[in-house]
Amino acid sequence: MLFHGEASKPWQIWTRRPLWLKTLIGMLTGVALGVGFEEQAQLLKPIGVLFVNTIQMLMLPLIFCSVIAGLTSLLKGKALDRIGIKASCLYLCSTAIAICIGLMMGWLLEPGMGADMGPYQRPGMTTPPTLASVLSHLVPSNPVEAMVDSKILQVIVFAVALAVALNACGRRGRPAILFFTSLAEGMFKLTQMVMALAPYGVCALMAWMTSKYGIDLLLPLLKVIGAVYLGCLLHVLGVYSTLLLLLARLNPIHYFKSIVDAQAVAFTSSSSSSTLPISLACAEKRLGVSPAITAKVLPIGATINMDGTALYQGVTALFVAQAFGVDLHLVDYLTIISIATLASIGTAGTPGTGLMLLTLTLTAVGLPLEGVALIAGIDRVLDMARTAVNVSGDILVSVLIARSENELDLATYHDEHAGEDIDVPLR
Repeated sequence: MLFHGEASKPWQIWTRRPLWLKTLIGMLTGVALGVGFEEQAQLLKPIGVLFVNTIQMLMLPLIFCSVIAGLTSLLKGKALDRIGIKASCLYLCSTAIAICIGLMMGWLLEPGMGADMGPYQRPGMTTPPTLASVLSHLVPSNPVEAMVDSKILQVIVFAVALAVALNACGRRGRPAILFFTSLAEGMFKLTQMVMALAPYGVCALMAWMTSKYGIDLLLPLLKVIGAVYLGCLLHVLGVYSTLLLLLARLNPIHYFKSIVDAQAVAFTSSSSSSTLPISLACAEKRLGVSPAITAKVLPIGATINMDGTALYQGVTALFVAQAFGVDLHLVDYLTIISIATLASIGTAGTPGTGLMLLTLTLTAVGLPLEGVALIAGIDRVLDMARTAVNVSGDILVSVLIARSENELDLATYHDEHAGEDIDVPLR
């Protein structure tokens, strides 16, 4: 029996639901509208287009400011000493490998085949670009023009160069760094505000696409989930085990047993930043990593290590390309690898980040952003897996660096009962 004041109005119940659940409901509602009201559903297309345009509005200023803020923070003071350089190189190399695995999963499993949403003509792609032409235009002759034309790689290259220059200016560069850091925070907040509209934008887009292409376009999404999870397992069990064996000569089985709690928290929270305390505990108490190493390496990893997110980018980008009948070339694959690796420098480790990066990747290779609506409905399921991979990679690099710096307690690492008293937060 409800007491007076206990009952909640329907809109209050709706607003309390997590964003991923509201987006999923929006997607299913859109599918139902597209199937049940085929002609009327076409009228919802402008709402979906408006949502896509709003995301496009955010992309370039968000990535420009966040890369500058992230890189200047990384370079500040002694944050990037020998240990920081080692960590950054390992993280970026691991991210590049992850995106390659994602592209391989997308190429082998072909998750987008069967959607039949094409053919789609990429804007300005009358002839395939050559590697020489891409390299020659990697540095923008006019940064403002590069932003206007949405030349993502050029914008990122300019942002990295500006961040390095501002850091080299010392105190004189601090006002500009503070400006871009503050602007990045504002862009992240604006992104959260826009993503709050995702359930309605996704609903409109799915209603339009379902009425136009039919409900069969949903079936390939199961292949997307399978491809991402299979790629994540391959990266964690294959690549991470190989790195432990070759670089540190350590038993990977004990490593995986020791990080189960951190993986569980990452899987349920979908946030690398929220998992940082349990990651520190697992690395120090169960794996014997020195606190001096974890204090430097793990925060850097929570900022720039996006292995799972990069892998997700590869699978989903190929899914969209295959669904719309677009043939990607070698230059496109290299562009996707570069975007996923470089953009990770300033990306926040919070839920939903991968969806924004996917928008960036699709724009960089000229793919339609309508594909974002398809992925948005299952993004939470994918986010759980990719965050677990990100956190696993964070801890792995701390172990590798501790081993190379003689800061790894081997007795603790090989102790099966080490760290049994770790208090794991319930989610």
